[in-house]
Amino acid sequence: MSTNVLRTADGWWVVRDARAVRVDTKAVTTAELLADRAAIGEAAGSGEAGTPVADLVALSPVTTPCRVVAQMVNYRSHARDSGFTGDVPPTFFRKASGSVSSPGEAIVRPSHVNFLDYEVELGLVMGESLPLGTVVEERDLPSYVAGLVVTNDVSARDVQLTKTQFYESKSYPTFTPTGPYLCLLEPEDFAHLLDLRLRLSVNGELRQDRTLADMIVRPAQALTLLARFQTLDPGDLLLTGTPGGTALKAPPKAVEKIGALLPPAVKWKAFFKTQARNPHYLHKGDVVTATIATPDGRIDLGEQHTPVTDAN
Repeated sequence: MSTNVLRTADGWWVVRDARAVRVDTKAVTTAELLADRAAIGEAAGSGEAGTPVADLVALSPVTTPCRVVAQMVNYRSHARDSGFTGDVPPTFFRKASGSVSSPGEAIVRPSHVNFLDYEVELGLVMGESLPLGTVVEERDLPSYVAGLVVTNDVSARDVQLTKTQFYESKSYPTFTPTGPYLCLLEPEDFAHLLDLRLRLSVNGELRQDRTLADMIVRPAQALTLLARFQTLDPGDLLLTGTPGGTALKAPPKAVEKIGALLPPAVKWKAFFKTQARNPHYLHKGDVVTATIATPDGRIDLGEQHTPVTDAN
């Protein structure tokens, strides 16, 4: 069975139901923790009563600096929302690891951003190095992926669309809430990945709800494609795409064709004028809740609560 690990300012903890037992380790980084699996096992098997999880303030279980890589348009439902009608080519982009934040930390909207969007995503945390040219089969996943985390690929859509700039639009501080748990998997757990259900709500309203069965490029294939040009190391993070239900959706095809005939400045002004009437973008005071789990609870990455605020 999987083991949930939580990180606080003063150490690492193994979570057992509503209580947590401290891991006796000198590990500071996620990579160092993953190299000390014996200490994790000792905490998991300990007879200690532990500390109530509710009394602990969780930090991101993925420490930085690290590589943060993400897949673009990797769920069929998101592809439909984005206006794709044919095959979607596998595409990756990087995020600054400075965007990684704690699961209860506020998402801060920069003052120049008007269209702030959410994207719940399953994060794969590497447990071993992925050298260039590696071919990963489904049976090989346990050899490379140590565990899973809930992430939110927060996106400044006005920056992303007008600049066609993914790196900036998704890399502002607090734009990758991560955690609360690092869910360490046993080899037999990987057979249940497609049962994982991603859910995200804003102020209690469900916006995203899909299982990994909706995914286009699944983890083993994604790692193989990524290894053509990118190495990964223990503690690095791969975000595997988001399902449909984000605030941003492609305009109708007829409108899109008309927009293509307009000068860029005119096109974007008209587009964002219509987007201003979309109530689903994030605003100060909103609370985003994200979960990823299998229906039977075999794998449960915990619940992420992030309020939204504006930069001063």
